[in-house]
Amino acid sequence: NSGMELTITEREQPPFHVVTIAGEIDVYTAPRFREVIVGAIENGNTRLIVDIEAVDFLDSTGLGVLVGALKKVRASNGSLDIVCTSDRLLRIFAITGLDKVFGIKSSLAEAIA
Repeated sequence: NSGMELTITEREQPPFHVVTIAGEIDVYTAPRFREVIVGAIENGNTRLIVDIEAVDFLDSTGLGVLVGALKKVRASNGSLDIVCTSDRLLRIFAITGLDKVFGIKSSLAEAIA
């Protein structure tokens, strides 16, 4: 672990709750990411936008958090869109087939529209 910090910020963009993440999402930082997402859902936010534009690295642990969050919001008829334009990250979603599961948007404006 390079000791990369994970920075997570949240804000309301009604009707959405936007979670912006920067850094690396791996086995070390995924628990904190999960905590924030689960907390947001438990606070009644079922329409989430997760902005990973500033994420440098995402592994299967991070993907697991996203999939778990998607299942939770879907149970409440919610949605989870991901803002991502990084070819490297988009390739991960494509390889795992998750690009068909999540709404992947190229900008926050597109996700909100």
